[in-house]
Amino acid sequence: MKSILGIFLSMVWISIMEFSRNETFLKHYWTNHYGDMGLTFPSEPINGAIWGIWALCFSIGLFYLSKKFNFLETCLLGWLFGFVLMWLVTGNMGVLPYELLLFAVPLSMIEVIGAVWIIRKLNPKT
Repeated sequence: MKSILGIFLSMVWISIMEFSRNETFLKHYWTNHYGDMGLTFPSEPINGAIWGIWALCFSIGLFYLSKKFNFLETCLLGWLFGFVLMWLVTGNMGVLPYELLLFAVPLSMIEVIGAVWIIRKLNPKT
């Protein structure tokens, strides 16, 4: 039961961090960049739902990583797989406003550290 609670609470943490970062703090970077490409930044409810699924999958992945690796290793591997690979893909597609990485990199690290901390706090055996 604690495993499910840890995954759920880390998913909530990740969702709050993602929403705060991308819909509040960095939205102008996204909307300006997409507008320059003649596109509209996708922020419909379905996009939020997909990000919720991403947060759940990311939390589950962090949970399983934390069973095999220590805190720092879990954070580094989780950050690499959750964010660096996503930024490589979005950068390759030309839809990543690179200037936001100045803020997104440290904020995403805080996001992962918090999620792993929640998981490990509720599941001391991990």
